[in-house]
Amino acid sequence: MIKRKKVMVVFGTRPEAIKMAPVIRALRQKDSILCQVIVTAQHREMLDQVLKLFKIVPDFDLNLMRQGQTLTEITTRALIGLKEVFQRELPDLVLVHGDTTTTFVAALAAFYAQIPVGHVEAGLRTGNKYSPFPEEVNRKLASVLTDFHFAPTETAKRNLQREGVAPEKIFVTGNTVIDALLATVNPGYSFVDSEIESILRQREESRMILVTTHRRENLGEPMRQIYQALKSTLDTFPDTYVIFPVHKNPVVRKVVIDVLGSHPRVNLVEPMEYEPFVNLMARAYLILTDSGGIQEEAPSLGKPVLVVRDTTERPEAVDAGTVTLVGTEYERVFLELKHLLGDQGAYQKMTMASNPYGDGCAAMRIAEIIEEE
Repeated sequence: MIKRKKVMVVFGTRPEAIKMAPVIRALRQKDSILCQVIVTAQHREMLDQVLKLFKIVPDFDLNLMRQGQTLTEITTRALIGLKEVFQRELPDLVLVHGDTTTTFVAALAAFYAQIPVGHVEAGLRTGNKYSPFPEEVNRKLASVLTDFHFAPTETAKRNLQREGVAPEKIFVTGNTVIDALLATVNPGYSFVDSEIESILRQREESRMILVTTHRRENLGEPMRQIYQALKSTLDTFPDTYVIFPVHKNPVVRKVVIDVLGSHPRVNLVEPMEYEPFVNLMARAYLILTDSGGIQEEAPSLGKPVLVVRDTTERPEAVDAGTVTLVGTEYERVFLELKHLLGDQGAYQKMTMASNPYGDGCAAMRIAEIIEEE
């Protein structure tokens, strides 16, 4: 009997779970591969929502989430927990994703156990180790420890080559977030959340601006300026309204409520699960965000994205014209919103730009490479 290759997929947050769900499904379709899933649960509630949506039952759950946990605490607890599982299970390959603390720590734990590492969504870079923080350093450290680099784009591949990664260890696959998105968006989707359904019905004739913000580097004054620009935009364009799933971070919530809480066309809602959120994204007119994943997802839905950050590790979207980097200063954010809402030609140009992140078959390519290698 031929021994099956044991692949252990490790993740800890909602974005990782979304992007790894298609990979897990593709690996489990291979008779030659035994796919196991371990979650660190550095985020708990939002991770569980995605596990339920994609019907993923972890083989191992470290359940590390603690209220007010620091990066040091997450790192040390994850390293110890993963060491024990790796020593007991002895996988042939550890597969990590992206740029979280779990990503880096799992790669390090695998290295200590002399287990090869595969890195999905490898090669993203901003060139600034503090932006985004700590993600930029997490992804760079993971790359040093990785044996198989699954780069989503040619740009990501070039980044890795500049850092000395051997070309034969880099595989351009597309981004698995597109696989997950195309499997989840439904044109006839009905929102179970009556609050969202009610808002959409009341504002049928208006244009929706979907907003998300959470980045550590934007906390405080940068967020205040972003929200003030948004408020001025609403006052300039009476046919617009905002739906804003507000991050649970109390620092974010305080500024949001201070600046936008009393505006009659701002709808502050709780963070949304993945399925309703991407279907809401499909209904938006445009999106204002500091999220990385949304920069990849929204172009597949034909939605312009204004990114309220000074740097992005996803320059392909900027080059393709699907995303505009607008920083966090009031004047620039307001002018860019005003431009897109007031100039139909500029808006159409962004909606028609092609998505550089793939065709929805990335997970299948990754599974086939792992099977062959």
